[in-house]
Amino acid sequence: QVQLVESGGGLVQAGDSLRLSCAASGRTFSYFAVAWFRQTPGKEREFVAVISGAGRYTNYADSVKGRFTISRDNAKSTVYLQMTSLKPEDTAVYFCAARETLYTTHAALYSYWGQGTQVTVSS
Repeated sequence: QVQLVESGGGLVQAGDSLRLSCAASGRTFSYFAVAWFRQTPGKEREFVAVISGAGRYTNYADSVKGRFTISRDNAKSTVYLQMTSLKPEDTAVYFCAARETLYTTHAALYSYWGQGTQVTVSS
């Protein structure tokens, strides 16, 4: 069972930047595609970004394109989400998720999930 732990959330002002981290343990990290999702009360879990196992391919939700960057360091078994130009609508609990096959934007296809980290953006 792969364990995922998110960190780096916090309270920031609109226009600020924040970097989230997702640390993994238990399996060979390069075998896993890893994605970031976010969720607010009363809303479905929303896809944010995904990166392939070797870090060569990435995809982003339209709402974050040009502002967020996903990356990974397999030697450290860690995936990052660099968020810039943050907006109040980015406020959510952010989760990282992993799967042992091809990367996808569909939350239901991910097998392993972290506990989430809160990001709050004030105006």
